Amino acid sequence: MKNLKADLTGQIAVLTGGAGVLGMAMAQALSECGAKVALLSRTKSKLEAACKELTAASGNATLALAADATSEESLRIALHELTTTWGRPNILVNAAGGNRRGATVMPDADLFDTSAADWRSVIDLNLMGTVLPSIVFGKAMTEGGSIINISSMAADRPLTRVGGYSASKAAIDNFTGWLGAELARRYAGRLRVNAIAPGFFIADQNRALLMNEDGTPTARGKQVLDQTPMGRFGDPDELQGALLFLASDDSSFVTGTVLRVDGGFSNFAGL
Repeated sequence: MKNLKADLTGQIAVLTGGAGVLGMAMAQALSECGAKVALLSRTKSKLEAACKELTAASGNATLALAADATSEESLRIALHELTTTWGRPNILVNAAGGNRRGATVMPDADLFDTSAADWRSVIDLNLMGTVLPSIVFGKAMTEGGSIINISSMAADRPLTRVGGYSASKAAIDNFTGWLGAELARRYAGRLRVNAIAPGFFIADQNRALLMNEDGTPTARGKQVLDQTPMGRFGDPDELQGALLFLASDDSSFVTGTVLRVDGGFSNFAGL
């Protein structure tokens, strides 16, 4: 855990997809800085374990909201539980997302054999799993707050294999810019919208793709490291500073932007 300096005392934060490796690092930062943190995901037991871990580490209140980020009805039920328990949220982190095997094209596979259903599923998970929480929870945040979306290196530099994931993350960048401007005009800048674009961090969904069991990089992992000027994968804690900047009043004149935390990957041509 880094030395975190933001003061979020009295703030109420909702973090979708919060029980994963990167989600937990972000949730820990919010909690350590004084925010009450509600984790939202579909698996109640995993959420409760994560909330117990957060409370033990920071001493601050946590809440497990079992809900589907792609279901408007489910999100509205979760919002009602949150407001009944704590009140209106001030911070929303849209960290729910992922990929689907059928929307991925491996080197020995045929693009035209990919699954239309999996393409729809990954786009629904990443894009609508960001749009819907922004609409449902954002409506309760118009007196003041910050929405933080999670983008990707695949958004503006399409990566091989992950076609559905890349397309959906590119849409998140566009949505972030559009919503940031729209809400700034309608609510006098009280509700801001930005995104973080992580570089390559080892998480549950990409561990086997990037790392061998002995801790050495796979061929794909070596390609990533060769294209990252810092020459290493990111540590989940290294997302915390960007998150706290965007969540706090330190970024009070920042909206509609995408902040890259990538070790230089997005600005390197490989030469």
